[in-house]
Amino acid sequence: MNLLHGVGDFFSLDIGTNSMRIVQLVGDERRGWALSKYAYVPIEEKASADTSDLGRKRLGEAILGAVQQAGIRTKNVALGLPASKTFTSIVETDTLTERELAKSFKYEIDKYIPMPMSEAKTDYIVLGLSPNDPAKTEILVSSIAKEFAEASLETIERTGLNVIAMEPEPLAMARSLAIPGATDGNLIVDFGEKSTDLVIMFKGQPRLVRSIPGGFGMLVKTLSGSLGVREDQARQFIIKFGLAEDKIEGQVFKVLSAPLDSYAAELTKSVRFFQTKYAGGKIGNIVLSGYAGMIPLFPEYIEAKTNIPAVKGNPWQLVRTTEEQQRALGPVASEFAVAIGLSERSND
Repeated sequence: MNLLHGVGDFFSLDIGTNSMRIVQLVGDERRGWALSKYAYVPIEEKASADTSDLGRKRLGEAILGAVQQAGIRTKNVALGLPASKTFTSIVETDTLTERELAKSFKYEIDKYIPMPMSEAKTDYIVLGLSPNDPAKTEILVSSIAKEFAEASLETIERTGLNVIAMEPEPLAMARSLAIPGATDGNLIVDFGEKSTDLVIMFKGQPRLVRSIPGGFGMLVKTLSGSLGVREDQARQFIIKFGLAEDKIEGQVFKVLSAPLDSYAAELTKSVRFFQTKYAGGKIGNIVLSGYAGMIPLFPEYIEAKTNIPAVKGNPWQLVRTTEEQQRALGPVASEFAVAIGLSERSND
């Protein structure tokens, strides 16, 4: 099992808070991708969080059911890892040969992760020469607690599937959402149920990876408490009316302005960090995914707060789909960013 590198024929598995997504693509980056198999299965929030033996067994059964529903035959799977369970950082080192770098990182990788080597699974990939300093090489380092990784492996391999790779979800979603051919940087934002993942892509590589606690669920609780309505009603209000100031007397906008201002400030902070590190670096677009692409007027709000053009991301931009597939995917199509990104992995 590799943490970052992919091998052979596989499908992707993204287990979210309220649903799981499965994707198998055919093709490659050079020739283009086409959707072969897929599945979208709603799950209860407690199902993905239950770490008991019974809970893991039920989750495994749900995974196997989704695989069968999709009609996938291969046993090989690439698994997305929640940002909350992983640590990812981009570091600079002296430029070394591949062999020298491997030897160096074997003994020094613990300098770059926040946990003892004995308690972690780690991996790294070489991004290339630093855009900031040609004498340096940038390395992406990722780690996950060994206990969580092994528990995840056991849950899935009990079903008879073979986990060939695990990858932090932010890296996967950035792969599918990055604007092709962009010369400026892209700040990719995935506004999830419990957290918000940020990735800055520049010159085809991730240059900053962050996760901010709090997501759509926090907005729902805030609106529910302020208006005195049930959480399911608050959820509907946000999705239907969004940040429109002329709907229901602008109540949703007024209540959510404060927490959303904090999110916008975090985006601005990330942009400043990037521009400080990379001389001449510029963010050309903010690409919004997850609930950020579903809440009406959210892109306009973020653009006004950051002074950077904000657009809804399209994870299917490099994937050919049939009209039948498009109709079947319908309103959940935007939720596949991680699953598609996992399936677009290179076998290098």
